[in-house]
Amino acid sequence: MFRTGIICGTLLLAACSGASAETPVERGFYLVNTIMACGNCHSPRDAGGRTIADKAFSGGLTFATPTFVAIAPNITPDVETGIGSWSDAEIKRALVAGIRPDHGRLAGVALAAIMPANFYSALLPDDLDAIVAYLRSVKPLRSEVPDPQYKAPVRRDAYPDAVAGFDRATFTDPVRRGAYLVTIGHCMECHSAWSRGVSDFRNGLGRGGRAFPVPAGAPDGTPASVAANITSDPAAGIGGWSDQEIGRAITHGIARDGRTLKPPMAYAFYAGLKPADLADIIAYLRTVPPLQ
Repeated sequence: MFRTGIICGTLLLAACSGASAETPVERGFYLVNTIMACGNCHSPRDAGGRTIADKAFSGGLTFATPTFVAIAPNITPDVETGIGSWSDAEIKRALVAGIRPDHGRLAGVALAAIMPANFYSALLPDDLDAIVAYLRSVKPLRSEVPDPQYKAPVRRDAYPDAVAGFDRATFTDPVRRGAYLVTIGHCMECHSAWSRGVSDFRNGLGRGGRAFPVPAGAPDGTPASVAANITSDPAAGIGGWSDQEIGRAITHGIARDGRTLKPPMAYAFYAGLKPADLADIIAYLRTVPPLQ
């Protein structure tokens, strides 16, 4: 969540959520367009800050930081400007390791650090397959974005739950399943303590405090956001919130006090979360140790 907005949150598991009849493409659609909120970065926006549906995934936000400047690239299956020439294995490597293919434009170059590969490395094999299947199915759009500019080596901080990994057999436990969803939703990318470009997941998990500049293309007057504390602390965090209040913040972007949450909180995507997934995310958030 954000102080001027809440964040993250972030779904899954066909077999465990009663969606075993889903095809891989359907499963991938669900993951990409809800918990992972890929279009929140990779789709262009109109003057009102809304994603442009008929240009979905053709390249999106500009990220200008002290260490890099990058525009989220085209991830449609266009052969020349998108990922149409990438193999399944190459798409998966980009997702979980943040490395481009060893051919074509920017061969072997790391994706900018804003790409949460350190979280996506937790994706289970069938979910990873489903994401690739869905990305293959979207409309190819020709749209070339400028090359990233790196001022320092790309750095991604290891996320403990992603490093430890997940086993679908444990997902009978709502908390464990919620932890998986929050991980692939990369919620703690924004909501953990942040200092000098380094995330402190071990000592500052969920504490918040990371400031976000107004994204390029956002409407005039859009305020900057600061990631809020989403630990179980009853005063500084969300420990005193009801499940309904947490769920409303995630899926509708409404804070406990009625404020509308601000970017980059992707509640427009999280609105599509299945009730069981949302409930498990909330169950996990209840377990995040309280921090002030």
